[in-house]
Amino acid sequence: MNNDTAITYYRRHGSLTDPGAHAARIAALPDDVPTLVDIVRGLLIHGDWFGLYGLTEADFPGTTRDTRPIAARLDAVLALDAAPFGQSRPPRRRSVATCRDYALMLTAFLRAKGIPARVRCGFAAYFENGRLEDHWICEYWRADEARWAMADAQLDAEHRARLSIGFDTADLPAGSFLTAAAAWRQYRQGKIAAENFGHGTAAGAWFLHVNLARDLLALHKQETSLWDRWREAPTEHHTLDADALHQGDALAIQIAASEQNGPAAVLSGVPQPFWLDPAP
Repeated sequence: MNNDTAITYYRRHGSLTDPGAHAARIAALPDDVPTLVDIVRGLLIHGDWFGLYGLTEADFPGTTRDTRPIAARLDAVLALDAAPFGQSRPPRRRSVATCRDYALMLTAFLRAKGIPARVRCGFAAYFENGRLEDHWICEYWRADEARWAMADAQLDAEHRARLSIGFDTADLPAGSFLTAAAAWRQYRQGKIAAENFGHGTAAGAWFLHVNLARDLLALHKQETSLWDRWREAPTEHHTLDADALHQGDALAIQIAASEQNGPAAVLSGVPQPFWLDPAP
C-alpha cells in the first residue's frame, strides 16, 4: 500500500462519518476547508466550555457526551434549529459535543466534498502553557501542497480570544498538536515528561498509551472504542511495565505506517484496555 492508496481510503466515509440523509445538505455547502471549519463551529458547543458563552449545564438538559454517528448528530442539530447547516446557530441552540465530535463532523464534511480526511487523537499544546492536553482534531490532505494538514474546528472566536490563539486553526502550525505517536516518541526519547500529557488530573505514560490505541483505531475509521473508558482505570493501572512500554512502541510504529500507507487490511496489535477483565 502507498500514499495514493491512503488518500483514496481517507476520501471514503466510515460508519461514523457517513451523513446518510444529510448528504444533499452538505453538498450545498461551500467546498473550501476554512469555511467548512467555521460551519462546524456554528453547529456545536463543547460541553466543558458552556461558561465561555455565559451558559451552564442547566441550559442543556438531557444532553450526553457520547460520540454519535454524524447522521444522528446532524439530526440533533436540525431538531434544535432547522436552518441550513451553513447558518451559524446561537450557542444556546447548538448541539452539545466534545472535541471528537468537532473532528468527526469536519472529517465527514470534507469526505463528502471529496477531500481525504481522518480523525486524529493526540495532545494539544494551546489549552494550557506547559501542558499537552488530550484532544481530537481533523487531519486532511492538501493536494496543492501534497501534505497532510491539521484543523481544529472547536476553536471558535470565543476560544481563540480566551486562549490568545493567533494561528490559523484550519492549518495548525507544527508542534501545536501532537498525534499520540508523536507524543509517545517525545516521551520515549526523554524530550517531554510523561506527566505533561493527559486529561485534567489524569496524566502520565499510561494516558499516552490510551491515546496510542485510540489514534490507531481512528486511523482505521474506528473513532470510538473500549479505550474511551479510560476513566475506569484504577490507580494501580496508572503505571506501565516493560511489556506495556514495548507494546506502546509497537503501536507507534503501526500508526506511522498507517499515516503514510493507509491502514492494514487486518487491524492487529491493538489490545483490549489493560484495566478491563479479559474477554471470556
